[in-house]
Amino acid sequence: MHIPDSFMPLSQAIVYWIIALPFIIMSMKWAKNDLDEMKVPVLAALAAGIFAIQAMNIPIGMGTSGHMVGATLVAIVFGSPWAGVLVLTLVLLVQGFAFGDGGITTMGANILNMGIISGFVGYYAYVALRKSAGTSIAAFGGAWLGLFISAIVCAVEMWIAGTFPLRAGLIAMGTYHLIIGFIGEGLITAVVITAIAKSRPDLLEDDFTVKPEKSKKEAHA
Repeated sequence: MHIPDSFMPLSQAIVYWIIALPFIIMSMKWAKNDLDEMKVPVLAALAAGIFAIQAMNIPIGMGTSGHMVGATLVAIVFGSPWAGVLVLTLVLLVQGFAFGDGGITTMGANILNMGIISGFVGYYAYVALRKSAGTSIAAFGGAWLGLFISAIVCAVEMWIAGTFPLRAGLIAMGTYHLIIGFIGEGLITAVVITAIAKSRPDLLEDDFTVKPEKSKKEAHA
């Protein structure tokens, strides 16, 4: 999932940077408006955890590897996909510049895949499933789908770049991340969100609180 510089021509990498930059800027605005001092330690802890789980790479052929992402987990905890974009951007910056994990020119594509696509797809899948399926299943489904879709998009990007054939890339990236999503991303996200919901529900930004209905007099006032 961490695309190195050599896997993508500079012209294509620039396009992904152009796409990613507005999202990065919006995530910083989200942090400025919604991230208070009480939430900063939680954000830092999640960033450290994501940094650690992404270090566990599974080789899947053609010079690629698979791993968990964590953007959906962050988005659910903070009630916003912008949180996932922010955390993954910070994590990828440290990984790329300090540890050489993922390219510098291709970082826009990596942020697009792991932060934006995974975070937005995963979070809104969670939102769609939450009321009907419950918190645990919704968190599992959202995290799995966010990871899987981001892996598929990555394979398409590698095909456009001429790095490997589309069919082979989709099979390799799709199959392994389908499995990783079930036994890793989905399960861990569901366990963590369920545990937080039971022990520290105040840490979750919940948009699903049922609001009391207005009386007829109030409604017609």
